[in-house]
Amino acid sequence: MIRSSIRQKLVVVVMATTFAALLVSVGLIIAYDLRSYQRSLVNDLATQAELVGHMTSAALAFDDPRLAGENLALLRTRPAVEGAAIFDENGRLFASYTARGKTPTIPARPESAGTRTEDKSLVLFRPIVENGETIGTVWLRAENRMLARTLDYLAIALGVMLLAMGTAYLVMRRMGGVITTPIVAVTEIAREVVATRDYSRRAPRVGDDEAAELADSFNAMLTEIEQRTRELEGSNAEIVREAAERSRAQQEVMRLNEQLEHRVDERTMQLALANAELANAIDEARKANQAKSAFLSSMSHELRTPLNAILGFAQILTSQSLPTTEAQKKEFANHILKSGRHLLTLINEILDLAKVESGTITLSMEPVGLGEILGECQSMIEPLAAARGIRVLFPQQVDAVLLADRTRLKQVLLNLLSNAIKYNRDAGAVVLDCAQVGRERLRISIQDTGMGLTADQVDNLFQPFNRLGQEAGAQEGTGIGLVVTRRLVELMNGTINVTSSPGVGSVFTIELGTTAPLASSAGAGAQAVAAPVPGAAGAPHLLLYVEDNPANLKLVEEIVRFRSDLRLLAAGDGPLGLSLARVHHPEIILMDLNLPGMSGLEVLAQLKREPATRDIPVIALTANAMPRDIERGMEAGFFRYLTKPIDIDKFNEAIDLTLAQRRTAAGDAS
Repeated sequence: MIRSSIRQKLVVVVMATTFAALLVSVGLIIAYDLRSYQRSLVNDLATQAELVGHMTSAALAFDDPRLAGENLALLRTRPAVEGAAIFDENGRLFASYTARGKTPTIPARPESAGTRTEDKSLVLFRPIVENGETIGTVWLRAENRMLARTLDYLAIALGVMLLAMGTAYLVMRRMGGVITTPIVAVTEIAREVVATRDYSRRAPRVGDDEAAELADSFNAMLTEIEQRTRELEGSNAEIVREAAERSRAQQEVMRLNEQLEHRVDERTMQLALANAELANAIDEARKANQAKSAFLSSMSHELRTPLNAILGFAQILTSQSLPTTEAQKKEFANHILKSGRHLLTLINEILDLAKVESGTITLSMEPVGLGEILGECQSMIEPLAAARGIRVLFPQQVDAVLLADRTRLKQVLLNLLSNAIKYNRDAGAVVLDCAQVGRERLRISIQDTGMGLTADQVDNLFQPFNRLGQEAGAQEGTGIGLVVTRRLVELMNGTINVTSSPGVGSVFTIELGTTAPLASSAGAGAQAVAAPVPGAAGAPHLLLYVEDNPANLKLVEEIVRFRSDLRLLAAGDGPLGLSLARVHHPEIILMDLNLPGMSGLEVLAQLKREPATRDIPVIALTANAMPRDIERGMEAGFFRYLTKPIDIDKFNEAIDLTLAQRRTAAGDAS
C-alpha cells in the first residue's frame, strides 16, 4: 500500500472538491441547455404541425391532395424537417413530403396525438381540427440533434474541467508548504520518539497559529507520557502476574463454553429432525385427506348420475299422478336398464381399483397365446364398432406367447379397445398391431381416429374420474378403467404409454414379456332442444336446463311434459346455456355443475355479471351432494340446490316456489 503525505492528501482533497464543484455546475448548465433545446424543438415542431394542419384543412375539405402536397413542400425551408404527411379522417394517407437526401418511413396509419423519439429523429402526430371536428392528422419527422449537442457540450466541459483542475493543482503545489511545514516538524519528532523511546525530545514551535498550538500540546503530552512511563514500569510485574491468572481462568471458561455449545447443537439438531419428520407426517396426512375427499366427492357424483336416471324414471313409472303410455314405459325401462348396467360397471371398476391400490389383487402369471386372446376380444368388440360404422383391423395371425395373467390381459385389451371405439368418430377406424421390440418383449398398439388429446389431457389421463380426458361430456365413464389398466400392466411387469394428436387420434401401447417370439402377418356436441309447448290457455313458463348427460335431460323433459304450465329449453354445455339465456330470458334456469369445458359455477358467475340475466333465479340440479358442495353452491348464489337422484315432488315444489316468489317480486315492483 502506497503511503501518502499530508501535502499529497491536501492536494487530493482540494482537487476532489474542485472536481465535484465543476462537475455539478457544468452538469446543471448542460442539462438546462439540453432541456431548453428539447422543449424548443418540440414547440417548434408542434407549431409547424399546427400551421401545416391549418393550411391543408381546405385541401382536406375539398379532397385536393395536390394542394396539400404543395403546402407540405413549403417545409423545405425547414432543413431540420425530414418528412411530413397528411392523413384524412379515415386514417388514409392524403399527401406526403420527403426532404431531399432523406428517406424517412411514412407510417401506414396515424397514431394518437403526441411526440416521441424514433432513432435519431423526433416524430410528432397532431390532429387537424376544423369547426370542432377532427378532419385529419399531421405527421412530422424532424432531425433530433440532441446527441450531437450533448457530445459537443461534453467535450467543452471536459476541456474546462481539465484546465481548472490543472490550475488548482499548480496553486496547491505552491501554497501547500505554508500549511504542512509545522505539521511535518511535529511528525518527525513523533517518529523519533517512537523509534528511540526518548520522551525528553520536544517539537519546535513555528509561527503563531493552530500548528504552533499543536506543537505545544504535543510537547505537554510527551512530558505526561514520560512521568506515566516511570509509574507503569514499577507496576509492570504485578500486571503480568494478574494477566497470567486471568488467562488461565479464561481458558477454563472457554473449555466449559465449548462443551455447552456442543450439547446445545446436538439437542437443536435432534429437535429439528423431529420437527421435520412431524411436518412431513402432517403434510402427508393432509394430502391423503384431500385425495380421499376428492375421490369420495367424484365417486359420489359418478354413482348418483345413473341413480338419478334409475330412481327418476322409476318414480314416473310408479306414480299415479303421472300417467304414461306403453311406449313411454318401455322407453323408461330401457333407460333404467342402461343406467343400472352403467352403475354396475362403475361399482366393478371401483372394486378393481380398490383391490389394485390395496395390493390384494392376485395374478396368475403363465404363458398365454396372444392370438387366441385377440380373437376373443375382436368378437366382443366388433358389434360395438359396427353400431357406429367403425372399422376394426386386427392382425390376421399372431403366434406370440406372452407371460401374463390371461384374465387380466383380456381385461386390459378390452378396456383399451372399448375406449378406442367409445371416443372415436362415426365411420372411423381402430387398428391393433403387434411388434417385437426385443428378444423377450412384445409391443401391442391400439390406434384410433378420434378427436385426440392435448398435452395437458395426456398428463392427467391416468387419473380417476377424468372421462378419458374428453371435454365433450357426452360419453359415460369414470376413467377408473385406465387407472386399473395401468396398474394391471405394471403388475404383469409391463409398461403402458400413450401418444395423441388433437384432431387426428390417439395411440395406446403396452409392452409385455414373451416366452415365444412374434410370428405374424402383420362425445357429442351440445345442442338445444325444446319440449313440446302444452296447449294451455296462458303462456307457459320458460325453463332453461343446462345438462350434458342425455339420460338426465330426458328425465327432466318427461317430468316437464306432465305440466302444461311449463316449457323446457335445454343446452348441453355452459357456453350454449349462456347464449340461450341471453336470447330467451327464461324465468328459471336449472344448472348441472359438472359441465364440459365450463363448469356450472362459472356459468352462474357469468350470468350474475350480466345485467340482462343477473335476476334470473338459477337452481342447481347436480350429483354433487356432499355438505360442503351444497354450502359452496349456496354461497356462489344458487336460488335452490337440488341433488340427484331427482325427487319429483321436491323438484316440482322448488319450481312452484321459485315462480311464486318471482310473481311476488314482480307485484311489489309494479
